Amino acid sequence: MDEELRSLTGRLRFEAGAREAFAYERLVATGDLDELAGVLTAPQQPLWARELAAFRLGLVGDRRAFETLVLLLNHRDPQRCASAAYALARLGDPRTARAAAALATNELRVAYALHPVRLLVELRAPEAVPALITTLARRFRPHDPYRRVALACVEGLGALGDERARAILNEALAHPSLAQAAAGALKRLPVQRSPR
Repeated sequence: MDEELRSLTGRLRFEAGAREAFAYERLVATGDLDELAGVLTAPQQPLWARELAAFRLGLVGDRRAFETLVLLLNHRDPQRCASAAYALARLGDPRTARAAAALATNELRVAYALHPVRLLVELRAPEAVPALITTLARRFRPHDPYRRVALACVEGLGALGDERARAILNEALAHPSLAQAAAGALKRLPVQRSPR
């Protein structure tokens, strides 16, 4: 069993509890993708069941999981966000990068932007660099409380190694909490050639 799936099933088994143990075991065991997809649209399904069904569908590339996984990527529970990001990275849906970029740059939901930022880096999609630059630029405000999001942007821009990130990473050098990561990220960018 996939390590991420093992972690998710252990967490959701606890959420389901003894009262819903039978339903939980059925969802874990079923190989019927239509049954899993049905959980996503059926009324009055508990959140644990929707998450489990969407995660399992995501791992096998069933795009019926997309909407649920995107909602979970923007959830207040970091574990749900992390699981959704993992499944979305494996889903193979072309809408994923656009959705992750929208979540990462939504200033009203910036508290939940960490996993969308990390997902964009993992996907290495065209939307990644512009979204990370936008999100990072907003984190330069005095006393911004979202240091982890800023740090993920800096590290992600370094991992992506795109020259367009040079200016914002140079700006990040002036922020003590980001300076070391920014210096490391700048080293990963292509070497600038001197004009002749």
